[in-house]
Amino acid sequence: MSNTSNTTPKHTVASSTVTRDLRELDRTTDNLYESIVIMSKRANQISNNIKEELHQKLSEFASSNDNLEEVFENREQIEISKHYEKMPKPTLVAINEFLEEKVYYRNPQKEALKELL
Repeated sequence: MSNTSNTTPKHTVASSTVTRDLRELDRTTDNLYESIVIMSKRANQISNNIKEELHQKLSEFASSNDNLEEVFENREQIEISKHYEKMPKPTLVAINEFLEEKVYYRNPQKEALKELL
């Protein structure tokens, strides 16, 4: 992993593009493609959780009434949306969690093969 700044810790969630060492990604699985599948599934979980949370917060503003408070409510909705837009992308969070070994995964095929040997 390469950073332009030496003050950034090694495994922080990046806010921009980061060059990654592929050998670091397959360190725990010994298979780059398996690592990518694990990270992509985790990113989908994170994305779905964020989407559900955002929809719950925005649903509080849903009403069939048109009133003078609508402008104020729209400002609140905009602020909530801006907050979620500023959050790190699910892919970046998933990669970070994987590299810090915070993701639980298992491969039943590998486990069965180990039992046979």
